[in-house]
Amino acid sequence: MILAIDMGNTNIVIGGIDSEKTHFEERVTTDRQKTSLEYAIHIKNILEIHNIKISQVEGAIISSVVPPLNATISSAVKKIFGFRPMLVGAGMKTGLNIIMDNPKTVGSDMIVDAVAAIREYPCPIIIIDMGTATTMSVVDHSGNYIGGTILPGLKMSLESLSSKTAQLPHISLEIPSRVIGKNTIDCMRSGIMYGNAGMLDGILDRMEEELGEKPTVIATGGLSRFVVPLCRHEITYDESLLLKGLLILYEKNHTGAASAK
Repeated sequence: MILAIDMGNTNIVIGGIDSEKTHFEERVTTDRQKTSLEYAIHIKNILEIHNIKISQVEGAIISSVVPPLNATISSAVKKIFGFRPMLVGAGMKTGLNIIMDNPKTVGSDMIVDAVAAIREYPCPIIIIDMGTATTMSVVDHSGNYIGGTILPGLKMSLESLSSKTAQLPHISLEIPSRVIGKNTIDCMRSGIMYGNAGMLDGILDRMEEELGEKPTVIATGGLSRFVVPLCRHEITYDESLLLKGLLILYEKNHTGAASAK
């Protein structure tokens, strides 16, 4: 089993995965003020909750869109296991041909998602990852990463709506029973949830037109499970897509022993 860590702007996903299954997947809040020791305690507690022994973890890999935390999390892993994790980035073997103006600027999470999707699903593929931001990545019929879109995330949109208006409250995210709301809260939920679903459907239609063929559509990320049921397109929800991608990249780049530097 390896420890797979996805560092996002809002949450850090910590999972244990091997070639047979995902053993656990948990989230902790991303906090740049926390020390490596505090993160080490989080990770160790997660292992204990799931009855995972330290000796069962043979290596670790990190995907990060929060560079200031890279050294902190890496140090936390070393405190527990005695080795440093791999970090997805330049120089890592991905097997992915990225056809972009500047391939180095593509987010590591988008690369990891694409690597996993190509392994498990038929191309062409559109990958929707709903987190702090919503990203849509496109892989063509030849397995090339050819681009995508980046949109404001669902929670970001909701927080902006509440904070920038005097009379609209902060609300929880729930799937509304109908589009036409009968009170302010239901109207807000409907606008956010069905609005995001409609936005995804519209972009999917345009992407399919540009591709010239029907793609496989995969959704991942913690918020996708709320929005996918409201979309009109056929979308497969894969909760562990990024963890699967991290396992693939670990295996491609593993040289026989974890780094102890």
